[in-house]
Amino acid sequence: MDTAPVEVIRASGQAITALDPVRSRLLAHLREPRSASGLARELGLPRQRVNYHLRQLEDQGLVVSAGERQWGGITERLVVATARAYVISPEAMGPAAPPEPGERPDRLSAAFLLALAAQTVRHLGSLLSRSRRTGGRVETFALQTDVTLASPAARADFARDLAAAVTGVVARYHDERTPGGRAHRLVIGAYPLPPTEEEHHD
Repeated sequence: MDTAPVEVIRASGQAITALDPVRSRLLAHLREPRSASGLARELGLPRQRVNYHLRQLEDQGLVVSAGERQWGGITERLVVATARAYVISPEAMGPAAPPEPGERPDRLSAAFLLALAAQTVRHLGSLLSRSRRTGGRVETFALQTDVTLASPAARADFARDLAAAVTGVVARYHDERTPGGRAHRLVIGAYPLPPTEEEHHD
């Protein structure tokens, strides 16, 4: 099994298992195949404890068998994480997950942007899960840039102009009539950079 670059954790049981401090460390070390004894040496933990946590990860489908190897006359079983990194989908929170974006959204609110982000993670998690079953590729496109806005008035003008530009581009390419066309979701968000990121950007 090929290790995925990133996997979206969608089930609450998987999320609970992966968030355990020891298990999250194991997942980070299992980007390449390892044995329980090797992990115990690397992490300074008893092998029995490592074996216990590996069983929990395997039960949740976050770790899989990666064959065997001979080491000092002993046959060691190797395991590997299913991905190099993980993202927990809001749907793992069950009823406490953020709701779908409202029909009449406040596009200037952080709550709406978070709802869009949560929806995006949910959708991508579903698409990635299906692509792993079928072997197909998830066709995506992403654009990121930073912009410094001088004032609240400039921010409002920027939002208005950006909305007008995007509406024009969408109108130019949107085609519901051609058979075989596939609908895509376009999400554009802007938010103030946290202070540490802002300093790095400067």
